[in-house]
Amino acid sequence: MDKTNPDHIGRTQAPEGSIPDEVSIRIIRSSRRTLSLQVRRGGEVIVRAPLHASLKEINAFIQKNRSWLAKHLAAVQKEKEEEDQHPVQLLTMEEIRSLADEAMRVLPARVSHFAPLVGVTYGRITIRNQKTRWGSCSSKGNLNFNCLLMLAPAAVQDYVVVHELCHRKEMNHSPRFWAEVERIIPEYKTYEKWLKTEGKHLMRRMTG
Repeated sequence: MDKTNPDHIGRTQAPEGSIPDEVSIRIIRSSRRTLSLQVRRGGEVIVRAPLHASLKEINAFIQKNRSWLAKHLAAVQKEKEEEDQHPVQLLTMEEIRSLADEAMRVLPARVSHFAPLVGVTYGRITIRNQKTRWGSCSSKGNLNFNCLLMLAPAAVQDYVVVHELCHRKEMNHSPRFWAEVERIIPEYKTYEKWLKTEGKHLMRRMTG
């Protein structure tokens, strides 16, 4: 389980000319062996680090990846500006419940249809209202889907279903995983692109 050390939450000055003068940094330590960077939608930078990594090592890692960091911070800022220019109407809780009910009527049937084609079994199906994920597959084969899929085209819904079912064979996004997705849905890249461009606007409609 990840652990956040409050002593390592604060603001750090970034290299001039690469990223903004001050960037909020949060360090999350866990039993992992490597360091990684993540930029969240609000512009917060997350550094995931091994339990015994020193601040010197972490700072060196940040400096080494400052170009990557600058690129992603700029993308977050651009997205925020676009959102400010194009506000969306949030869904009400009643609308979210209605979408969840519809998803529970529609998606299990699609899972049942595609599972034999992928050649896998699955466990429990759960419908959630999420802001960041369209679906997920646990190591036990339980499937979660976002109720917002009901606002997406049926072909996109099928792609997400197949995507998660393929994780029953490959719990990663390796070339083998994508080859399996393509075997079932040859045009999957079209739907992946739709989720990245149009889907983000749907995610913004989630209340809370």
